[in-house]
Amino acid sequence: MTTSLRAIAPEFLKLRHSTIVWVTFAAFALGPVMGGLSLYLLGHAGDMGSSPLSEKAKLMNFSADWPSYVGLLTQIVGVGGVVVFGFVASWLFGREYSDKTAKDLLALPASRSSIINAKFIVYAVWCIALVVANLLLGLVVGALMGLDNFDVSVITSTLTNYFITTVLVMLLGTPVSFMGIWGKGYLAPIGLVVLMLIVSQIVGAVGLGQYFPWSVPGLHSGISAEMKASLSAVSFGLVGLVAVLGYLASHWWWNQADQN
Repeated sequence: MTTSLRAIAPEFLKLRHSTIVWVTFAAFALGPVMGGLSLYLLGHAGDMGSSPLSEKAKLMNFSADWPSYVGLLTQIVGVGGVVVFGFVASWLFGREYSDKTAKDLLALPASRSSIINAKFIVYAVWCIALVVANLLLGLVVGALMGLDNFDVSVITSTLTNYFITTVLVMLLGTPVSFMGIWGKGYLAPIGLVVLMLIVSQIVGAVGLGQYFPWSVPGLHSGISAEMKASLSAVSFGLVGLVAVLGYLASHWWWNQADQN
C-alpha cells in the first residue's frame, strides 16, 4: 500500500462510521425537494391558487419546466453549497482536534503532507457525491412533476453551469480547511463560513460581488443574469487564488504546528 493510500483509507473509514455524512445529504436534499415543490405549485397555480413558494419562484422568473428547475438546482449549489461544503471541510479538518485525537494521525505510516492531501481528496469526493445525489434526486422529482421543455441542448448547457458552479464552491473549501487546522476545532471554520456569507451579502448589495470570491459561485449560478454577466477572468482568478492560498496555508500549518 502506498503512502497516500495509507492516509486516505482511515479518512474514508471514519466516514463509514459517521452519521454526519447522511446528515449532509439529507440537508442538501431539501433544496431539490422544496425547489420542485415551488415549481409544481407555480405550474398549478390556476388549480391550487397561489402560495408563498410559488410566488417566490415567480419573482425569481422561474417557470414550471426543466431549464428553470436545473437552473434552480444550480443556484442551490451556488448558495447552499457554500454552507454545506463549508460544514464538510470544518468536520474533516476540525474533528480530530475536537476529539483530542489529532496527534494520533501522526502515528499513521504516512507523511504529514499525505495526511492533509488525503483529507482534501475525501473533501472533494464528498462534495461531488452531494451534488451528483442532488442532481439525481432532482431528475426524479422533475419527472414526477411532469416538467415541460426537456431539450437536450438546453439541459446540457445548464448542467455545464451546474458543475462549474460546483467546482467554484469546492475551491472555497481550502480556507475553511485551514481555519479548522489553525483554530483546532469546528468553531473557527464555521465562523469563517458565516462571516463570508454575511460579507458576500454586503458586497453584493453594493454591486461588487464579482470581486469577492464567496459571491462568485452564487453569481455564476444565475441568481442575477445582470451580475453574472459582470463576472470576468479576474473574478474566477480570485477564487483560484483563495483556493491555492488556503491549500498552501493548510499544508504549511499542519507541517509546522505542534499537534499535541
